Amino acid sequence: MSPVSVVEVDLLKKLIREVPDFPKKGILFYDITTLLKDKTGLAMLIDKLSEHYIAQDVDLVLGMEARGFIFAPALAYRLNAGFVPVRKPGKLPAECVSYDYALEYGSNTLQIHKDAIKRGQRVLIVDDLLATGGTAEATAKLAESLGAKIAGLGFVVELSFLNGRDKLKNYDVMSLLRYDK
Repeated sequence: MSPVSVVEVDLLKKLIREVPDFPKKGILFYDITTLLKDKTGLAMLIDKLSEHYIAQDVDLVLGMEARGFIFAPALAYRLNAGFVPVRKPGKLPAECVSYDYALEYGSNTLQIHKDAIKRGQRVLIVDDLLATGGTAEATAKLAESLGAKIAGLGFVVELSFLNGRDKLKNYDVMSLLRYDK
């Protein structure tokens, strides 16, 4: 696997729009929609994520609602793996298992179809953003409750100053773009 070069990081970061004071005052929002519409940037992003995991023998790629749905199917295709959505309650039609987890202010729940993962399958969890790590950790625990082996957790953007990696120490965590403040 070739690491993401400084030139590639710079190119990808230039394609991300920074929106101050969204969703509330004092927050700088990294808007990936501008990267997604750039065909070269999107291809580079999927290529670099897949290069990191190509030798991992991944069976399934899990994408969390909603932005994980953007990257996970393309990555699954590149890795010759299946795609499994991880959703909010009430969105999946068949029997589900749930995982409740704490947020900074409140709680949330994730669900996956009960038959989505076979015991021993290697899964890759993909999302657009690693912030505090709560959603990624919950997804990993949910997958493990079905017998999955976690091949890794991949992110497009990591806000390293929020220390999300601290919750994910037991996993291979990879982010393409890191923001330190």
